[in-house]
Amino acid sequence: MTPDGLTKLIRARADGPGRFLVALAGPPASGKSTLAARLATDLSPGARVVPMDGFHYDDAVLTARGLRARKGSPPTFDAAGFVHLIRRLRTEDEVAIPIFDRSMELSRAAADVVGPDDRILIVEGNYLLLDQAPWNALPALFDLTVFLDVPEVELVRRLTARWRDHGKDDAAARDWIASNDLPNALTVIRESRPAEIVLRGF
Repeated sequence: MTPDGLTKLIRARADGPGRFLVALAGPPASGKSTLAARLATDLSPGARVVPMDGFHYDDAVLTARGLRARKGSPPTFDAAGFVHLIRRLRTEDEVAIPIFDRSMELSRAAADVVGPDDRILIVEGNYLLLDQAPWNALPALFDLTVFLDVPEVELVRRLTARWRDHGKDDAAARDWIASNDLPNALTVIRESRPAEIVLRGF
């Protein structure tokens, strides 16, 4: 399926009362944020993105727990808090959401608000389909699940470019990808439940 085909599918399925929640999952650098923004634009008005990244634990918490070097792995997120948010989004008209600020490397609480006019929510994140508690409570809360399947070599290429843009030299980027990003990506690929829709080559 193409992104345009996915847009048409969501529009058709969301044609009814209440909110329609789409899970857009995939490994780091698979293109989730880019596709989520495109879908929200194409489906507007009434569509918006809800990112999972706002539930990152602060670096101070990660350091205290010995997890700073594994930032982005499942235990470095407030997963239970995120599950609670998705449940609220199903039933409440207005819900404040946290946003991860990459320029500051921290999450800002209540940085945005999902309102009653936001009917189609594109929820994007690595672990939306992870078959581990408490993440495994999530799939049942979505109306449609989508997974981005990108070859490992392409993920590494994109991650290398990302870290260069963030000021890491090639050696530092390779070390971080090998020790953190790639293990996280393989966790997503190997331990996620099957999605209803799989997009390849995005």
